[in-house]
Amino acid sequence: MVSWRTQQAGPPDPAGGPSTSRRGRKRGRLALAGVVRRIAGPRRGKRLTGGPAVRDLLDEALAGVAARPTRLILTTLGTVLGIAALVGTVGLGQTAAGQITQLFDLAAATRVVVAPDDNGQEGEAAAQLPWDSPERLKRLNGVDAAGTVSQVDVGEELVRSVAGLDGQKDGHKLQVMAASAGLFDAVRSVLKTGRFFDSGHDQRADPVVVLGKNAAARLGINRVDSQPAVFIGDQAYTVIGILDSVSGKAELLDSVILPNGTAKNVYDLKAPDSVEIRTAVGAAQLIAKQAPVAIDPNQPSALKVDAPPQQGGVRKDVESNLNALFLLLGAVALLVGGLGIANVTLLSVLERVSEIGLRRALGAARRHVAGQFLVESVIVGFLGGLLGTAVGVLLTVGVSFMRDWTPILDSKLTFGAPLLGALIGLIAGTYPAWKASAIQPITALRGS
Repeated sequence: MVSWRTQQAGPPDPAGGPSTSRRGRKRGRLALAGVVRRIAGPRRGKRLTGGPAVRDLLDEALAGVAARPTRLILTTLGTVLGIAALVGTVGLGQTAAGQITQLFDLAAATRVVVAPDDNGQEGEAAAQLPWDSPERLKRLNGVDAAGTVSQVDVGEELVRSVAGLDGQKDGHKLQVMAASAGLFDAVRSVLKTGRFFDSGHDQRADPVVVLGKNAAARLGINRVDSQPAVFIGDQAYTVIGILDSVSGKAELLDSVILPNGTAKNVYDLKAPDSVEIRTAVGAAQLIAKQAPVAIDPNQPSALKVDAPPQQGGVRKDVESNLNALFLLLGAVALLVGGLGIANVTLLSVLERVSEIGLRRALGAARRHVAGQFLVESVIVGFLGGLLGTAVGVLLTVGVSFMRDWTPILDSKLTFGAPLLGALIGLIAGTYPAWKASAIQPITALRGS
């Protein structure tokens, strides 16, 4: 039988000299020392700043993490979900905010309304808008469309689609409004059917109307090819169009809309109530300053202007509100992931009490044991952060692609999320690491 020492020494030297036996014993001692070092961890007093000690610590931490792959997957899943929620929600929040502000820029940010100022100085003559206000405004660079709009007082007269029989007063109390031909373009009107009236109808005071879709539904009119008529009181008007949608002037959808010339002729309309202006994107603030002078150069202060707020401020408010909401959701998900790492690491400590005791008995210091469990937690957190970042980026890009949006990703958050996962792992593993380092060798070995 070959002894352990002979087996470690390797094959005998052909010369059979004593030097061969000594070399074999030396190799055996070195191999045994290596095994002890791996079990015991870094030797007492050796710094963890580089060299074999750090390498040993990383080796043992990786071995501890990979020893239980199912638990590793389940533990990492919490951090993956937390980081993915953080990156995805912030990315989607910024993308959605960009789309919202873009829509704001294209609609509300291009609308300017000018009307007489009813709160003018005492003794000052009440201002009136001239009928040619749209033509004056179109001379300004940046005005895409303009039109006047007014509410017409028809008294107690009802609107109906057929004439009442024998003086019967059946009908609906609908709002009647007067407009210039340019109003429909200024408020981005979309027709459901028919056409808009034009400047010729206005100049001739033709008895024609355009109905909002809600008013048309109440009157039972859904087509204009048969030239239906509505009656305001006893006066008949031909319906030439039905509005389907407008931007910024929703009351038009509930109204019967007359040309200005018809309203002046039949109801003695004195002046327009307001002027709706659609500007080029970014020109609203400038047009708001120039419009009163263009309409009434002698008394511009008698007119009030309703202009949108600065676009940059609105965009910043929308983005900050959405980001605050989504950051809160991401933080909750990260908290859940951190608690998962802490629970699993603590369970791992309880399961490896005998291993910890053996390491302590072979010379491992408390800081070495704590360091190993901290590194394991950091590795789990980093892996979760890396996978979660990938999932969050793919989620943002995928949703943006399906919605035909332009994805917006915060580069700092995208590249910093894996490090954030590692930080979560470090914080979550602090208590379990301290718990492991507090285990006494004799207690652990006796309990095993």
